[in-house]
Amino acid sequence: MKLPTIALVGRPNVGKSTIFNRLVGKKQAIIEDTPGVTRDRIYGVGTYQDYKFNVVDTGGIDIGEEAFNKEIKMQAELAIDEADVVIFIVDGKEGITTNDLVVRDILRRSNKKVVVAINKVDTKKAMENIYDFYELGFDYYIPVSGSHNIGIIDLMDEVTSGFSKQSSDEYEPDVVKFCVIGRPNVGKSSLVNAVLNEERVIVSDVAGTTRDTIDTPFTYEKERFVIIDTAGMRKKGKVYETVEKYSLLRSMKAIDRSDVCLVVINAEEGIIEHDKHIASYALEAGKALVLVVNKWDTVNDKDKDIKEFTKKIRAEFQFLSYVPIVFLSAKTKKRIHTLMPEVIKVYNNSRREIKTSVLNDVITDAVAMQAPPSYKGKRLKIYFVSQTGVMPPKITFHVNSKGLVHFSYERYLENKIRESFDFEGAPIIFQFKNRDE
Repeated sequence: MKLPTIALVGRPNVGKSTIFNRLVGKKQAIIEDTPGVTRDRIYGVGTYQDYKFNVVDTGGIDIGEEAFNKEIKMQAELAIDEADVVIFIVDGKEGITTNDLVVRDILRRSNKKVVVAINKVDTKKAMENIYDFYELGFDYYIPVSGSHNIGIIDLMDEVTSGFSKQSSDEYEPDVVKFCVIGRPNVGKSSLVNAVLNEERVIVSDVAGTTRDTIDTPFTYEKERFVIIDTAGMRKKGKVYETVEKYSLLRSMKAIDRSDVCLVVINAEEGIIEHDKHIASYALEAGKALVLVVNKWDTVNDKDKDIKEFTKKIRAEFQFLSYVPIVFLSAKTKKRIHTLMPEVIKVYNNSRREIKTSVLNDVITDAVAMQAPPSYKGKRLKIYFVSQTGVMPPKITFHVNSKGLVHFSYERYLENKIRESFDFEGAPIIFQFKNRDE
């Protein structure tokens, strides 16, 4: 499924983040309790009625002299470049400013659909100012209050008016789709070429299936696959190459369309925060994962360093302790043969279904070994457990009170399930329901 993208732009302090939170809603991050992963999300997936879409927030565009203002402007231009619709947010209380005019000029050059959200319109005085913004010269103006949730429905009616409600997949159900994601210059495209050239039969090349990814169908051991590569930045120049946060937008689109995600890490540079950022999005999307350490030909003592690098990865990616790691060199094709078996394994694991009786036996034994902790004299009771979904596997617990579920005990139960069943590479989603739900 290809999701449209909405970009939020405007000068500083007009309420972009508040409206972003309205569009994305409160998401339950799977890795919320894991330290070491940045949580300042500027990307999200939102839903409105039957529509689903990517949302990207941008830094406030300011013509001031601060060093980072130029970079913020470039980042915003890149977000606009990726967007299908742009929401231009202005401050209804302050009126038009010079910075608003700078944003207007950028948006005019983009030729994208622009909806002007006149924010902070929650008083009669603010309502009197809304017509002043018509001189910006756009077609759509919606008065809103992000903090009071006023006008958001009207805003989204206009923003989504050109979106398709049909989310048809362009491939047959038996085709396994996997994407190659990672920060710039980790060797994503080289890895794609290595996979396709390693004793593969390429069925066809479909370049530009979406604006930002390249799909290549191929066969491997008589099974059909599609490998999705995130294309390089279209605009030349170091600015676009170094804005690493915005490479996430392309990664997110590829993640959304995939069954399995390969998170590529550069062995030469080691692990950086941005690698964890990208991996966390694949995790939150519920996708099966494989960590791929590329450029392994640059390492001297390969056997010794595999052990050392594995320790580093497990320490840095604690929230992906169940994910397999593959070491290879896309350039020399050394160890490239180890990749596809892992892709197939994690894909099958993400579709694994466990019999209800067997699952209940495992949970009953786990509770007998370690009872849930009590809270204010009350203790969690688990009445019944069943698997209610796949890709990712979803386990539903019927309990006396879901408010008694402590994250540490939830983690204990997940570990027991993973010890009993092969869910390697697949995230497991837990849902707790009270008996009366």
